[in-house]
Amino acid sequence: MNNRWNHFIYKCWSPIYDYFFESGTFRKARETIFKDIHLEKGSKVLFVGVGTGADLPYFLNKKYEITAIDYSNEMLQVAKSKYNDNSLTFMVMDAQNMNFPNESIDFVVASLILSVVADPQRTMMEMSRVLKKDARFLIFDKFEKRDSNFLLQRILRPVIKIMGTDIGLDFYDIFTEVEDHCIVIEDKNIMMGGVYRKIMGMKKEDKK
Repeated sequence: MNNRWNHFIYKCWSPIYDYFFESGTFRKARETIFKDIHLEKGSKVLFVGVGTGADLPYFLNKKYEITAIDYSNEMLQVAKSKYNDNSLTFMVMDAQNMNFPNESIDFVVASLILSVVADPQRTMMEMSRVLKKDARFLIFDKFEKRDSNFLLQRILRPVIKIMGTDIGLDFYDIFTEVEDHCIVIEDKNIMMGGVYRKIMGMKKEDKK
């Protein structure tokens, strides 16, 4: 996958994306993932790869300052049409090269984005860079199943990639890029027997 292909494929996905990923099992998964998230008023929340905005309702009307970015303007336009809220700022931006200062964000949400970008390691590094120390990130995505040789997943991987997503990534291979200054505090199976997982992490304070 590359940026040019992603731009094309998600332009195609944008009119129908919600029918697949904002209903049924995915909606129930999001309710589970976000139900225990409580942040201070005024917290700066960044949605990396917000897509059509399926995660946004769980953060609205809580006095957060929310920025939602996506590489696809078409996906962002769908999100904008659904949510008219003064706490929301939408921006077209590449998750692999974000235009935010270091340590400026209180909470990062990354749903179904590491499996989409051309360089998930770079994206993980960018998420860590913009996150304040002692602040958290939440990832909801599909990864290679842990402690399992899931043959079907590996067979389908090249086919699914054509559709704009990778089902064969190992999260901890990606995490090695930031493990010196981030920790994983939760790794929970959410859907499809552990293919989709909730991963909560935190950026550590510098050692004195």
